[in-house]
Amino acid sequence: MESTKQLIRKNPYLLAAAKGMRAVYRKIFGYEDEMWSRVVMNRETGRWIEELVPGKLRVLEISGQGWSRKGFKEYRSVNYPEFDICNDVLCEPFDLIIAEQVFEHVLWPYRAGRNVLGMLRPGGYFLITVPFLVRIHGSPADCTRWTETGLKYFLAECGFPLNDVKTGSWGNRRCIEANYREWTNFYRHLNSLENEPDFPFHVWALARKASV
Repeated sequence: MESTKQLIRKNPYLLAAAKGMRAVYRKIFGYEDEMWSRVVMNRETGRWIEELVPGKLRVLEISGQGWSRKGFKEYRSVNYPEFDICNDVLCEPFDLIIAEQVFEHVLWPYRAGRNVLGMLRPGGYFLITVPFLVRIHGSPADCTRWTETGLKYFLAECGFPLNDVKTGSWGNRRCIEANYREWTNFYRHLNSLENEPDFPFHVWALARKASV
């Protein structure tokens, strides 16, 4: 059965009406194209990166180009699964590697984590974000979920010092329910950013490679 979004995209009249309603919602309710589930995550991970001083960083993003406008000293992007982080590595070292909503899809996450570690210079950072209470979504596969504790110890097992891994998470039951079938965008006046720690939608971590 096709989703509402798929039906709208196929019908030019419905698509035009949806675009018009989006403009109305943006004006009245504070509609944003940002996904509801990612608002807090994006703010927190963005703050972490700002603290690292982006203009000094040589960066690799494995998850597309979502961070390309952050003002990094150097920036390169690759896409999974074309670039298979379980097997593929780049020769040059990076100060920061970002994998946003990627590791839940890899078949060999430990291998992928070790490859990330190997591409970081000593003292370099790995920013990873993953879903937790999210429906299965194969791209091309969907394999793994982590809590904050699980993600921290997974990164330590990959070789990052345990004490140099910090984590965060956000979610609430309303957001989880709203995303059962379709990914829901954020309406400032309708959707709550209250965090229910027992119901995390997304989990994230920043791990630092040992300096020596």
